[in-house]
Amino acid sequence: MRIRKSCNSFHELSRIGTIGFCAAALLLILAWPSPEISAANLTYSSGIHSDIEIGLPPAIGNSASDEHWAGKLPIKDLTEDEAITHALNRLGYGPRPGDAERIRRMGLETWIQKQLHPELIDDKAAEARLAAYPTLTMMPAALMNEYPRPQLAAQRMGVTLEEYNKREQALLRPPQGVRPAADRRPQTIVNELMMAKLLRAVYSERQLQEQLDDFWFNHFNIFAQKDQDVYLITSFERDTIRPNLFGKFRDLLGATAHSPAMLVYLDNWLSADQEAVKRAQAATAEEKRAWKDLPPLGNKRGLNENYGRELMELHTLGVDGGYTQADVIQVAKCFTGWTLRAPQNKPEFVFDSRLHDAEPKKVLGKRIKDGDERDGERVLDLLAAHKATARHISFQLAEHFVSDNPPAALVDRMAKSFQKSKGDLREVVRAMIYSPEFWSRGAYRAKIKTPFEFVASSARALGAEVDAPTPLVQWVANIGEPLYQYQAPTGYKDNAETWVNTNGLLKRLNFAMTLAGNRVRGTAVDLPSRLGGDLASDPKLALDRAIDTFLGGQVSAGTRATLEARANDPQVIHARLDDPVRQVDLAIITGLVLGTPEFQRR
Repeated sequence: MRIRKSCNSFHELSRIGTIGFCAAALLLILAWPSPEISAANLTYSSGIHSDIEIGLPPAIGNSASDEHWAGKLPIKDLTEDEAITHALNRLGYGPRPGDAERIRRMGLETWIQKQLHPELIDDKAAEARLAAYPTLTMMPAALMNEYPRPQLAAQRMGVTLEEYNKREQALLRPPQGVRPAADRRPQTIVNELMMAKLLRAVYSERQLQEQLDDFWFNHFNIFAQKDQDVYLITSFERDTIRPNLFGKFRDLLGATAHSPAMLVYLDNWLSADQEAVKRAQAATAEEKRAWKDLPPLGNKRGLNENYGRELMELHTLGVDGGYTQADVIQVAKCFTGWTLRAPQNKPEFVFDSRLHDAEPKKVLGKRIKDGDERDGERVLDLLAAHKATARHISFQLAEHFVSDNPPAALVDRMAKSFQKSKGDLREVVRAMIYSPEFWSRGAYRAKIKTPFEFVASSARALGAEVDAPTPLVQWVANIGEPLYQYQAPTGYKDNAETWVNTNGLLKRLNFAMTLAGNRVRGTAVDLPSRLGGDLASDPKLALDRAIDTFLGGQVSAGTRATLEARANDPQVIHARLDDPVRQVDLAIITGLVLGTPEFQRR
């Protein structure tokens, strides 16, 4: 049986035994309301398509009709408690202990306004946690010098690659009592980036900023292991994505187009007019002197359409945006000459006029004849202002923050906001948040958490203290979303169908049991302080407390029945057969609650 086979590899099985774990896993998987597990076609009475049918009891708290707490937010269907939970789950990575109470005192709308203006939020505590990762502030040239590829490092030392690798292993794994040397391998750069991403999601007060950083990086996806991008990806996120999260889309688009990471990833730095080399060879001495600061031409090159295609299909217009293959070729020609200076040691953007196709072009029916670098800039202007771009970006934002199948009326309003504000991303997000669809009953817990969201939200929910985030990062990859490692320019999918499957759910449950059991190295969890110390001998009270704490008391009848059956298992209550309860295992109960379909939704 597939589930039994998957269970055999899980290291948490010793807690409740292989049979017990597989039984719990099977019951929780069956609690998902579709035989195919994913139920993306189910709909709510509100008309919004949902990933999973919820069927939850109403939350206890202020009723939705008591509108004074909502301010100008169009909240009609949700109670105040539900709305706060919804905001924390959708605009961030879920609640940490005390978050809901703090927002209730502050006012939900006030909290949202601050999230829309993260510069007003003091985030020094979260940033201080990143000080241990020096690569986060380094420029690409410095990273290349200090974290060289093994072949280059061996050459510098005058040893063979095999000798160099042996030396590195000896330094990184010294005898007991000797401190390991700093890891100077290139993968350290990506490792520190992954750890920083996880720590920000868990600890940053600027939760919307971190959600948008994840969204926009995925939108302009870069694969960290593509050629020199291991050295360029840190700057790409730090200097290209993050400064533009709440700015104009045209600025963000332009920054990605000029980014050395994007130029390498989609090969545009190699793209050139077919006649470029021939023209350069026939150039006069005066022309060649004018090129003294440009990189050598080599014997390249030809036209590369990769960036032109992805720019329109993924970054702007969308696959149904009305462009043709002829447009792809013309856009590619507009971006010839957008290349890199010294890609092997100091990769910087440079426009090389020798490579540029100087002939007039026609893109989407518009004549492009500005010349030189301005050809590419004109294309970016045209695409950023196009109505198809407004709709494509609005749909993707709504898909991420509202529903796998966002209502057309919502997407239309967001697209109008995009066009009216000339692509002001803060205003588009504001239009989404201030929409009734965002706060509808159908949108509540209607999105499935990605593996990254699940790991981050679990750590936040438990109030975990994360001193060494690497094991958590490894769990994200194990569940199915290795960070900065998606090879295709599409980025990770943002729907239930991608993430809801038997293998993935088993891994999620195993992670939840491991984390709750304080068995994730470098992360500390204190369940008695989170749930209370009066639960030692009462499994029902322990389960009720865990459901109230982590699910807001909202759980379907089917899930509750599954949890109650497991809560009375002798392995959970540390009893033998009919013996009295000796000690309730809070870790198992908490892990099972975090593994429920309800916690998997945001």
